[in-house]
Amino acid sequence: MLAGLISVGPLATDAYLPAMPVIASGLGVSIHQIELTLSAYLIGFALGQLVGGPLSDRYGRRVTIFIGLTLYITGSLISAVSNSIELLLAVRLIQAFGGGMGVVNTMAVVRDLFSGREAAAALSRVVMIMMAAPLIAPFLGSALLLLSGWRSIFIGLSVYAAFLLAVLIWKLPETRRISSGPSQSPLRRYLEVLKHRPVLGFLAATAFSQASMFAFITGSSLLYMEYYGVSAQVFPFIFGLNIVMLIFCNRLNVRLLGRASPLAILGLGQGVQLFTGSLLLLTFIIQPPPLWITVGAIMLFIGMQGLIMSNGMASAAEYFPYSAATASAVMNATGFAMGALAGGAVGVLGDGSPLPLLGVMAASPLLGIALRRSLHRGLTITQ
Repeated sequence: MLAGLISVGPLATDAYLPAMPVIASGLGVSIHQIELTLSAYLIGFALGQLVGGPLSDRYGRRVTIFIGLTLYITGSLISAVSNSIELLLAVRLIQAFGGGMGVVNTMAVVRDLFSGREAAAALSRVVMIMMAAPLIAPFLGSALLLLSGWRSIFIGLSVYAAFLLAVLIWKLPETRRISSGPSQSPLRRYLEVLKHRPVLGFLAATAFSQASMFAFITGSSLLYMEYYGVSAQVFPFIFGLNIVMLIFCNRLNVRLLGRASPLAILGLGQGVQLFTGSLLLLTFIIQPPPLWITVGAIMLFIGMQGLIMSNGMASAAEYFPYSAATASAVMNATGFAMGALAGGAVGVLGDGSPLPLLGVMAASPLLGIALRRSLHRGLTITQ
């Protein structure tokens, strides 16, 4: 159920990637303007988590999820009938806000039931199952695009969310832990998280890792379809290889947690991302590589998310057993906000070459490593 819930995010971002050129043509705008709808989604998703986190900690996981999915369904249906880029941007914000309100509860429910390495392993298992969504989303989007046009993609998202809502109403228990102390305001909960240096270090690691991933998602159509000339039918297969690598790395993370701490594994993932991203950027500057080398390098780069995200989020939530949803909201919202900025930068700086995309991808892990080490310097990190 948690994997199904967290899947609403990648479904809404990945399913319409193959349709971006067609949507741009249908609405009479450039593909870079359509890319901005992805950034709008990420902003709305971040805001939804910031609102949903404290509501979940105060009123419960179930009610927040149900309200969020209802908004997500509404935004998806209106997206399907949008006839202008302005309306599409607006309703994607609504869709994303609702999705964020629901998804923020995933980490909270895991933290309600597990702690420490068990929480990191449980979250990795959730992510492994969830990875079916971004794996099939481009295929599903391509199929719906060919059969019924781009609008049917958003109708499909609303149908999925409605089915998920029915299942969660029927089966999801309430797991929220109730603190014996006085009730805290949302602002106080957020300040408590934001003043915590160890958590801020994990926040920097996960946020910049998400920024690099969403930069790639934003620019993937341009990189593969326009620069390398990959067709809309082949694109989902190439994109799906990244998800296969993510599944593998999440499985690897579960095994590594039996031998190493979450912090050590997170650092390994960041280091591999920095090395791979920098090498890929340098290669394109000197001599653009053939498609298969680019695909392989990006697979390794994106796969490291499996070592970074679960360990970073679980380590941060460990410090806040009674405010797990708020801590999760800060982590996720910051990550999606950074993703929106990175994706927006790729769209705004776009010059027809892959260099702006690869530059953002290479810079993100560098900043994430520098900030995490700076914030954690001199501290003993709980694992």
